[in-house]
Amino acid sequence: MTDLLAQKCVPCRGGLPPATDAEIAALRPQVPDWLLVDVDGIKRLRRAYPFKDFQTSMAFAQAVGDEAEAAGHHPILTIEWGKVAVEWWTHEIGGLHQNDFIMAAKTDAVAKQLA
Repeated sequence: MTDLLAQKCVPCRGGLPPATDAEIAALRPQVPDWLLVDVDGIKRLRRAYPFKDFQTSMAFAQAVGDEAEAAGHHPILTIEWGKVAVEWWTHEIGGLHQNDFIMAAKTDAVAKQLA
């Protein structure tokens, strides 16, 4: 399996099926700290990152936003004092796609840079 950090998001159009349970199980070991959650029947990846203060939380959110914009794939970011929660899923297909796992890995890399 190719390292998720080395991959780029591919354009994803509606009409494609979401990732299967087997595909999700194959990708999850590369982003082990992410939770697989179900929101209104839609699988998402979710992780909260702790930070020492609000400024670092904001810097992280901006850096993730820059990665998201470059990839053309955007998460939900919830910014608080000392914490940022991130959720990835593909709106167009109503579930998870390999792109979400790629972006989760890139989000972890951004957090590592700020640690």
